[in-house]
Order: sequence, then C-alpha cells, then structure tokens
Amino acid sequence: MVIGGISIWAGVTFLFLHAARHRREAWPAEKAGALIAWGGVAFPTVVLLLLLGYAVWLMPAIRPWNPLAAKDGAIEVTGEQFWWRIRYPAVGDQPAFETANEIRLPVGRPATFSLKATDVIHSFWIPALGGKMDMIPGRTNYLTLTPTRTGSYRAPCAEFCGASHAYMAFSVIVMEEDDYNAWRRRLINGQASAANEGGQLLQRHGCVGCHSLRGLQVAGQTAPDLTLIGARLSIGAGALANTPENIARFIRSPSSVKPGAKMPAFNMLPEDDIEEIARYLGGLK
Repeated sequence: MVIGGISIWAGVTFLFLHAARHRREAWPAEKAGALIAWGGVAFPTVVLLLLLGYAVWLMPAIRPWNPLAAKDGAIEVTGEQFWWRIRYPAVGDQPAFETANEIRLPVGRPATFSLKATDVIHSFWIPALGGKMDMIPGRTNYLTLTPTRTGSYRAPCAEFCGASHAYMAFSVIVMEEDDYNAWRRRLINGQASAANEGGQLLQRHGCVGCHSLRGLQVAGQTAPDLTLIGARLSIGAGALANTPENIARFIRSPSSVKPGAKMPAFNMLPEDDIEEIARYLGGLK
C-alpha cells in the first residue's frame, strides 16, 4: 500500500509540475489529452489493479477456502442478541460440547471457525488475531486464524446488532497445547451437582428451562450454557467482570446491564435465593 501510494503520488506530482512550468506556446488538445489519459487514468489504474491482485493473493491467509475436512472440524460460533454460542467439535475420543461467550485456543495451531447468526447480522472479529467476518442469518461463513502467542484478548461484535451491541463481546484465551487439552477435558467432564442447594434453586425457579448446565436434568437451549461459568473472565458476554456480586446483579435485572436482553428480571425472587444461585454459579470452575 505504501509503495502503491507513493507511486501514484509521485505520478500526480510530476503531472502537476509538468503542467505548471512556463511555456511559450499552448499545448495542443491532443497532447494534453494523451497526458491525462496515460498519467491520470492508465497509470493509477495499473497500480491499483496490482494492489488489488496482491490483496486477493493474500486472502487465503486471512480467509481460506478450506477443504471439507477443515470445515468439519470447525468451531461453530453463532451470534445471538446479545451473546455468543460456541460449539466445539469432537476430537478423537473427546465428544463435542457447547459453551458460551468465551473461546479457548491452542497456540500455534490454525483454528477454523464456522460463523452463523440466528436473528440479525453480527460480525466476528478478534482484533489481535486477524480480520473480521460477517455472520449472516441463513448463511455459514468460514474463517481461519492462527494464534501465535498466548494471552487473553477481547473480541467485540463489529456490526451494529441492536440496543446492547456495545455490550456484546467475547473473550479469547490462547493457551499452551497441554493446558488447552486439560481445559477441554475439564469442561467435557464438568458436572453440576443437582443435590447442591444452588442447583436445586436453578431448577426450582425455572432457570434450566432456558440455560443448559451439564449434570442437571433439564437443559434449555435458548440461552447461554452455564457449565463451568465460574471459570470465565466475564459474564453477560463481556458486560461485567465475573464475580458473584455481578452474577446476582445480572439475575435481578438483566436489562439494566444489557438493554434489550431477552432474559427476564428475577428481582421477585428472595434475596437469599439470588445470592445462593450467584455463589453456586461463581463456584463452577
């Protein structure tokens, strides 16, 4: 881009200086037209076409046309108002599983994402790792990124999607291979205790009608999966830090944290029940 920009700037500057210098006789129209056509049209067009060709050549590194095998092993990310549904594919003897609002990846290994949307257009973007890709209802787009260093990164929705667009983000945690495999096993094997008072309250107050939580009898499919939610960096798709106090705040009045959130307020519950549920969820690690 710098080389192309400098080339066009140099060409335009040359034309300006050439046209401005003093002459005894006026230029004929044919000569002036040829100068404009070659210097003002043909030269910039050739430079811009070369830049376009270079950008297209780079695209496989940013958005590859993957073979079916890579697409079959993609991490499925679905944008919803206003959270992210994450489904990891089966790997070897490890079954597929679902989580929400947080993606964990092994460092140095390409990760292919299958991107969808259920309601409106969202946009998947991890600024520290690569380019963005729209998530369009009724369509599946694919994006492959390769994390090269460990760390935690924030990933916002990059397409206006409603009242809580600014509060729709997810965390990306890039880990060493062994740590990533241990996390997968822990999440797959994580089981909530139905005998625990917090688990009983979740079922009694109907939370599991929308949310899923491995180990409980009822598993809703319309809201984020809560398995090991206490290990996530944030709650509410990046809206709040993950603390029992913030979990309780979200339970009482989700719309005060995220305008337009589909989860109803549960401020009618006894305060002791809200705090017990918040402690229970915060301890699922």
